[in-house]
Amino acid sequence: MSDPAPPAAERRSNWTLAAFAASCLPYAALGLPVYVTLPEFYASHVGVPLAAVSLVFLIVRLADIVVDPFLGMVIDRTSTKWGRYRVWMAAGAPILMGSVAMLFFAREGASALYLTAWLVVMYLGYSISLLSQMSWASVLSPDYDQRSRIYGWWQVANIIGVLAVLAIPAVVQGIMGGTYIDAVRAQGWFIIGLLPVALFFTLRFTPEPLNAAPPPHGGLKSTLALIAKPVLRRLLVSDLLLGCARGLIGVLFFYFFEQARGFDREQTSIMLLVYFVAGLVGAPIWAVLATRIGKHMSLAVASVFFAVSFAAATLLVPPGAFGLALGAIFFTGLAFGSGDLLLRAMMADASDVVRLEDDADKTGLLFSILNATSKLGYAFSVGAFAVLEWMGFQAETGAVNTPQVIAGLSWLFIAVPAVLLLATAWVVRLYPLTEERHLVVREDLARRALR
Repeated sequence: MSDPAPPAAERRSNWTLAAFAASCLPYAALGLPVYVTLPEFYASHVGVPLAAVSLVFLIVRLADIVVDPFLGMVIDRTSTKWGRYRVWMAAGAPILMGSVAMLFFAREGASALYLTAWLVVMYLGYSISLLSQMSWASVLSPDYDQRSRIYGWWQVANIIGVLAVLAIPAVVQGIMGGTYIDAVRAQGWFIIGLLPVALFFTLRFTPEPLNAAPPPHGGLKSTLALIAKPVLRRLLVSDLLLGCARGLIGVLFFYFFEQARGFDREQTSIMLLVYFVAGLVGAPIWAVLATRIGKHMSLAVASVFFAVSFAAATLLVPPGAFGLALGAIFFTGLAFGSGDLLLRAMMADASDVVRLEDDADKTGLLFSILNATSKLGYAFSVGAFAVLEWMGFQAETGAVNTPQVIAGLSWLFIAVPAVLLLATAWVVRLYPLTEERHLVVREDLARRALR
């Protein structure tokens, strides 16, 4: 008797994937301002010292990383008639809405303690929501290529959410004549209003298999053993490197293009918008390439492309050449979404290996670990503010910095992300879980199911 083939994977309809991806819109609309808008807002307008802002974001992010695996374990052990992921996404919504209001509507003179307290609450709601969403995506299909499609929809919706929140300052300041503070508060209102509407479509129209047998996880020792698995090591290191690189680009984007390249705030905002539009265009390209050469090789190609195009866009475009800068930024942005899309699809595949080896579904815990490495990378990137202050950089509106300080800012913005992106390609190129190996894992899981 021949070995059983893995069961044919159901191809989810575009409507199902669109309904699932709807929740990405408010989550992504919050994710960008947290590491781009809020640090600058609190340092330049609320009045919290730049070094204090850097320290607060770093400490809260590091604390959040410790909490994530615990949340993953709890989510994995949840079993209700409504599913496990659906109930946690619903629970995270009011936490997010309240904390967003407090963070985005802060008045001048708010303290570092105020920032710390509400960041903690916000990150708790954000972690609950995002972990549930990413884990839910992994169980929509067990197929190697279908997962690239699912996370392709996920990434496109993420970028649309980012573009929407990026457009708000242009509308508020450019069309409505409002101030920068008005624009920040409008972003907050947008997130608060969009969240319940988007979640309605996701929770109502996305199927979720029931968690019939919640697994034991074994605590910290089991978590460390997971991280040590060969199928996870390169994946997690790649995610950490990408998080650092993209985080640095995000937190320093406005400072570099305004102070070192002479563009004004409106031009820089347009450039950032174009950067994310390019990510929307590029996401399907990397998803299709993944079905041709494998997810890990697609990520390696994307990382090299990102590094080279980013260095060229920032070094070769002369100051003040706005049209040329827009074209270069668009070209660079094509690779922006590749890491989120491909690494999460790879983790969904890795969860099958863990289920086979450990005889337990640890999807929530695995995505909590991946989420933790991403947050760690972005936390390190916010530390760039401390480096800038050590250099003598002045962040206040209208401040003038010396050529030496601008040179230091330029090296921090260009060289460090480029090196990190090239290191990502080097690490991920030997990732062991290919499409062929994943098919064998699914066959083994099918045999176990028959037994």
